[in-house]
Amino acid sequence: MTSTMKRAWLDDIARINELKLRESGDPETASRTAQYEMAFRMQTSVPELTDFSSETQQTLQMYGPDVTEPGTFAHNCLLARRLVERGTRFVQLMHAGWDQHNSITTELYSQCRDTDQPSAALVRDLDRLGLLDETLVIWGGEFGRTPFIQGDLGNRPRWGRDHHPYAFTIWMAGGGIRPGMNWGASDELGFNAVENRVHVHDLQATVLHQLGFDHERLTYRFQGRQFRLTDVHGHVVQEILS
Repeated sequence: MTSTMKRAWLDDIARINELKLRESGDPETASRTAQYEMAFRMQTSVPELTDFSSETQQTLQMYGPDVTEPGTFAHNCLLARRLVERGTRFVQLMHAGWDQHNSITTELYSQCRDTDQPSAALVRDLDRLGLLDETLVIWGGEFGRTPFIQGDLGNRPRWGRDHHPYAFTIWMAGGGIRPGMNWGASDELGFNAVENRVHVHDLQATVLHQLGFDHERLTYRFQGRQFRLTDVHGHVVQEILS
């Protein structure tokens, strides 16, 4: 089906929906029409979005040798920049395979090689285009890894590290975050966070604040107590804001 055919098809549906809306006054009908239109705009924008031919060789080299291979992290980082450049409000990049319970001596090196250069390039590229100040970049996962080995000490190729929620790190850039600083510290073993600890609700409150939301303003009552966007905890970490 060509774009012209699809556009005509959607226009016909929209006219039918308009008749139904006049008859019933149901706002869901108008919402559905708007959803169809958004889906059409997304579909028709993909060919231009994924065409990297307008990017300079310098930009492509900045993201690394895998940037032109669809599905790689480098390719997706450049796609993310192009999405932000075109007004996309939320972009999620995923790089899987970090659950290295028994393969950290081999897989961790590959993971870092895949993500290091493209991640830095994304931040630099957003800055180059004047987009970093209004784009909050968050790099992290839902937990860390233990500071000690998991598995048979005598079998190095099968070494790994277990899940560890007690002390781990994320990094943030742009979006009003102070650059070039660290906040918080673990104990000498890296087992527990002991200095300037940031709870997940603190992180969520800070992210919401940078997006223009007061995490305490919206509350709702459920099963006998008040809930809010950060449950009943969390404060904005003002010290990391510029």
